[in-house]
Amino acid sequence: MTETRRMRPLLGTFVEIGVDGGSASAQRAIDEAFAAMAAVQRAMSFQDPDSEISRLNRRPGQWQAMSGLTLRVLRLARGVGLASQNRFNCTVGGQLVSWGALPDHGPAARIDVGSPLDLEFRWGAARLRRAVRVTLDGIAKGFAVDRAVVMLQRLGFASGWVNAGGDLRVYGERALQINRRELDGQLQGLGSLRNGAVSTSYVGACAEPGLPARLVGAVTASDRSCDVVSVLAARAWKADALTKVAGASAAGERAGIIAALGGTLIGAGAC
Repeated sequence: MTETRRMRPLLGTFVEIGVDGGSASAQRAIDEAFAAMAAVQRAMSFQDPDSEISRLNRRPGQWQAMSGLTLRVLRLARGVGLASQNRFNCTVGGQLVSWGALPDHGPAARIDVGSPLDLEFRWGAARLRRAVRVTLDGIAKGFAVDRAVVMLQRLGFASGWVNAGGDLRVYGERALQINRRELDGQLQGLGSLRNGAVSTSYVGACAEPGLPARLVGAVTASDRSCDVVSVLAARAWKADALTKVAGASAAGERAGIIAALGGTLIGAGAC
């Protein structure tokens, strides 16, 4: 089967997009899919002081006009936070700034860890109830993957895939073999993925304090333990978010919690 694939640096990683087909229109569709992902990055990047999220964080207590995409992801993040009893928490940006994992764009006063209820919405706008800092790093990359898939489908490509680091979605007749790098560096086969998404995160001691991907409140077997967790879901945003829920849950409870939230935990391990 003829395929077209391209790779670019985006979203803090290398993103590969591929479709079944080898025409010039396939390249154009991939370009549009990359553009859709870049739009998510521009709007929702904590690192960018001019993003919509940075503007929201700088003005707690004030209504801020937001694009439809950003409002959608904020609502998804709030919903997962409430449904997971705060295991997924997008209001931990202050803590990550304290650790040096994220840049400090202000304000000077902040609450390190808030709750989903600190996010309030009205038509076309969002507001922070308190001086928390929102970070969508635990869900936006997966959402960007989904946006790219929507664009490929809209442009007439019936099957393909988008792989953004640890976030992968495959759709149509295409199936991809999934391998995960374990804590010892070995690759473990996780089977074949078709019409679904998978996300992988490293939690615990293997998530260094200076990394933006570090999970606040991660639960492992001991203070020195580390885990690699992978979650399957229908959409990449959900798989992305649920790996954070898994990392904030006791190992023996993870599978049940993830299943209740619409995902499937696969191949969890510990060291």
